[in-house]
Amino acid sequence: MTDLTSLIEDAKAAERAGAWDGALAAYFAALERARESGARATVTDLLRWIGTVHRERGELDRADAFYRESLEQAEADGAAGQVAAALNCLALVAQIRGEVDRAEELFARASASAREAGDDRLGAMVDQNLGTLANIRGDVPQALSRYRSALERLRRLGDERAVGWVLHNIGMAHVDLGELDAAARVYAEALDAARRADDQLHVGNVELGFAELHLARGDLAAARGAARRAFELFTRLDSRPGIGEAHRLLATIHREEGRARDAEAHYAEAVRLARECGDALVEAEAENGRALLWLAQGTNERALEALNRSHALFARLQARRELADVDRRLDRLEQTYLEVVRRWGESIDAKDAYTAGHCNRVADYACALAAAVGFAGRDLTWLRMGAFLHDVGKTAVPLDILNKPGKLTDEEWEQMRAHTTAGDEIVRGLSFPWDIRPVVRSHHERWDGRGYPDGLAGEEIPLTARILCVADVFDALTTARSYRRAFSRAEALAVMRREAGAVCQPELFELFQRLLETGVIGPPSEDHWSTAFAVTRTASR
Repeated sequence: MTDLTSLIEDAKAAERAGAWDGALAAYFAALERARESGARATVTDLLRWIGTVHRERGELDRADAFYRESLEQAEADGAAGQVAAALNCLALVAQIRGEVDRAEELFARASASAREAGDDRLGAMVDQNLGTLANIRGDVPQALSRYRSALERLRRLGDERAVGWVLHNIGMAHVDLGELDAAARVYAEALDAARRADDQLHVGNVELGFAELHLARGDLAAARGAARRAFELFTRLDSRPGIGEAHRLLATIHREEGRARDAEAHYAEAVRLARECGDALVEAEAENGRALLWLAQGTNERALEALNRSHALFARLQARRELADVDRRLDRLEQTYLEVVRRWGESIDAKDAYTAGHCNRVADYACALAAAVGFAGRDLTWLRMGAFLHDVGKTAVPLDILNKPGKLTDEEWEQMRAHTTAGDEIVRGLSFPWDIRPVVRSHHERWDGRGYPDGLAGEEIPLTARILCVADVFDALTTARSYRRAFSRAEALAVMRREAGAVCQPELFELFQRLLETGVIGPPSEDHWSTAFAVTRTASR
């Protein structure tokens, strides 16, 4: 048994130092020895400890398998304390994967088993893990309450290593609350505790915490130093989750410093490692950061691609009800979307001498009408994005056709009409999480079926496209062309009234007119009055 004890001590020392291969070798040797001697309780512990090494390396499937085997044996032996420990570990895997509802259920079971076993240390660790879940859900006060309860119990038990873990979580909660001085004090305590326990993995995590803190303070040099120390330590430990998070922070720091190439390389590595480790939240945040980088560079299409990937990850978590604060994250994400799409829409307007401000105005008109129809929340956000991009296909139309002052030839008109299908192809390739393609493809369809590109009629035309048609025609009529003045609001409405059953859906036009008359839709400011697409009484370009 002495040899077995020595093997376990060697394994734990290697684990604290981050020597994963050495730790696993010693643990597996101990596991073999424990099985030979029939020490079932020790086997149960060893299976869990091996799972934890795999978890710390980012190998979640292997970790999960060892934790489950440990749980099965603990349940068979009726060992409540070991059942609690295995359940706690399985909950941590679920939490990393973003399965927060499942994690909470497992933590609750672990807490009950810990109480049954009278294991106060494990009960405290479960409590602090439940605090982490509260923090993920955005309930920071509840998280702090749980952390402080766990901290008091662990200090009473003299568990220096676990005290350091809890202090780190308390520091992160203070950063979330904007209490940066308090966070700095707690992080300093956590770092001292990690060093005294020779817990190298935790030293790296606290350095990441300091990097986030310095970023929040705007001290980029200090943030970079902390992130690099974490990166070097995690690289030495071969901890892929830690390396990935360090890459994400370094990318954000470089982005703020204006070092775009370095930022892009770090974001790419953060995304790659997050995917390998199954960490959807880190991947989503890295994609969001990459989108901000590309937005600053004016590469709108790449920014939208990254935003779409980020949104899909956040939305997947939301769909499984696993992150209650995902709405807050999505709100921030969609503000970035709007900025990217607005800039792209303005760049499209800038190509055409007759369309300055057109996309902004059409987006405002369309959203006001859509809200009156019953659109709300994110549906309105995505409709606005579709309105900003409804003419994206004009990037494929030659400038001499876009800016031709006179009448277009039949061949030129065909090229102009093709902007709807060209735009549809561009948007299709971007994989938006909300279907804006009907807005882009079908906004020139007519209620009487004589529009383009598909000759749809009546309610065959998607509602979003019917709404945009009203907004687009009104803006085209009320802006000037080289061969005619802008119509007044009353004149434009008179034209649209006569054509309502042909060009636009009559009911939508009537509603739009009421919104104008009651002031829900106001006139654009003077600097928005500008030129737009040529219109006849039946269609606009």
